[in-house]
Amino acid sequence: MFEFVRQHNRVLQFVLILLIFPSFVVFGIQGYNKFNEGHATVAEVAGSAITQAELDAVYRNQIERMRAQMPNIDLKLLDTPQMKARVLDDMVRERVLLEAVHRLNLLPSDERLQRIFQTDPKFAAIRNEDGTVRKEWLASQGMNSDQFVARLRQELATKQVTQGLADSSLATAGVASLALDAFFQRREVQVARFEPKAYLSRVSVEPADLKAFYEDPAQAQTFMKPEQAKVEYVVLDLESVERGVTVPADDMRAYYTQNIARYTDKKEVHARHILIKAEKGAPAEEKTKARAQAEALLADLRKNRGSFAEVARKQSGDSGSAVQGGDLGWFAAGDMTQAFEDAAFALKKGELSGLVESEFGFHLIEVLEQRGGDVRSFDNVKAAIEQELKHQVAQKRFAEIAEQFTSAVEAEETLAPVATKMKLALQTAEGVTSQAGSATTGALAQPKLLEALFAADSVRTKRNTTAIDIGANQLAAARIIEHSPAHRLSFDDVKDQLRERALQQKAALEATREGQAKLKQWQAGQLQDETALLTATELMSRAAPQGKPAASRDLVDAALRVPASALPAWTGVPLATGGYAVIKVLKVLPADQTVVGSPTQAQSQYARLWGQAEADAYQSALRTRFKTKLLQAAATTSTESH
Repeated sequence: MFEFVRQHNRVLQFVLILLIFPSFVVFGIQGYNKFNEGHATVAEVAGSAITQAELDAVYRNQIERMRAQMPNIDLKLLDTPQMKARVLDDMVRERVLLEAVHRLNLLPSDERLQRIFQTDPKFAAIRNEDGTVRKEWLASQGMNSDQFVARLRQELATKQVTQGLADSSLATAGVASLALDAFFQRREVQVARFEPKAYLSRVSVEPADLKAFYEDPAQAQTFMKPEQAKVEYVVLDLESVERGVTVPADDMRAYYTQNIARYTDKKEVHARHILIKAEKGAPAEEKTKARAQAEALLADLRKNRGSFAEVARKQSGDSGSAVQGGDLGWFAAGDMTQAFEDAAFALKKGELSGLVESEFGFHLIEVLEQRGGDVRSFDNVKAAIEQELKHQVAQKRFAEIAEQFTSAVEAEETLAPVATKMKLALQTAEGVTSQAGSATTGALAQPKLLEALFAADSVRTKRNTTAIDIGANQLAAARIIEHSPAHRLSFDDVKDQLRERALQQKAALEATREGQAKLKQWQAGQLQDETALLTATELMSRAAPQGKPAASRDLVDAALRVPASALPAWTGVPLATGGYAVIKVLKVLPADQTVVGSPTQAQSQYARLWGQAEADAYQSALRTRFKTKLLQAAATTSTESH
């Protein structure tokens, strides 16, 4: 319903980033103070510096956390200046909130922390029955109980700074309706598009124009060919370690014997029963009566086995199965109460049990069918056992072999001896660039390896990089064999591209000129024949009609900016693809209520968004109050060892 509000709301876009990069508060700010000394400052909050080392540490932790949660994620999507700048902005936000916490004395008491932890449902999964934190969860997070308390106190304190604003915002139905109607308003329009492709035949370029364009200082970075290299590399992973593992046949046989249950098909029974109720705790007289009734039924069934289903329908106390003639369907060990299960699995197909007592009363059980229980032979599972044991051994050996790999890479100048010694494949690749996008998969898609490979010393000496951690149980090292520095392509190499670009630019300019000229004529009433250039009437809004593509945002915004006091009215806007569009606004229509929702929904959503905007504005004011500074160096965070 509010998809388009979310798309156009800066605050909610920032929330999406927070979903990818969990709040810095998870890691604790004080844990990074040790990096403060001797490092460049990238930001300041209330006179307290955030250093490059702190920023690098937080960024690396975020990356590693993401990689642990999603091992297959493409890290190049995260290794961007924009993403690093957002991490810094998140750090600044937390510092600002903490500063406000201390100045406003908002730290929650121990009693409040305990009450929240014991009563809030979101902590149920990590809370023991006695109200303490589960030790295994703490271990998985690398924390002790004191660190968890400190983290929880900090989270609750920082929320208090802005939560009051976000939760207490009010919006009347009239204000919400007015604001949302303005945002989702629809307009009937006609559009004339003047696109460059229609003007290509009208323009031409001379060789001198191309030469001038090529030599223009403003085009100095155009047609640059990035540095490239032919490289060799080796990868050590679990699979390569497994290839060197041999599992003795006796070990496989022992593993098979010890885990025979894994190779035994689950045994199941199809049975039916009759229950004479006498639940646990019932008076002795009631139990005696129930037993006598069950014994009488058992005697009758032994004489007339074919009557079991009919007797179950009439006399069984299990209403769920009685209507099915007592049929319980198939069940396996662990599905039934123990006494019932023991009796059922002890019977053969077609056998009738004696009296079976459980906490529910007395049962008469008849087994209809049996299946499972077959044991797969050792020969059938030998290959799977061998692979499993190889994997287990490889996991245990990986740390030791990784250390050998690291030492070998550092000791040798090339990777061939390393590959031979470690029995690894020596791989080569050409046209590798320093950008992760030059390879879509594998080791050469990893930013950390590329960063080490194209470091100045690696390029100059053509020696091996160090062993780089590129994933869970994965190390890689690479070496440049041949290197081509970045350079601008020659004029002859790019002549055809220059011509195409120059023609496109001239055509776009011609299209824009004609579009602007037509707009002036229409506005002045000098152009009467409109139908030849204008499209049929169409509806424009920020919410596209269901099943139809949305118009470009530039066109929609331009159409909605036209004053509705005197229609029809004309306006124009450059096209994102080049050229120009002229828009004739014919009629204003109210917002589509299927998009906006009911008045109650609209008012609630608007109040929430307005509250978040107020909280965001308050945080901005706090930044000013605490003299927050973002320095230029923040945009180029070092990721040397993430």
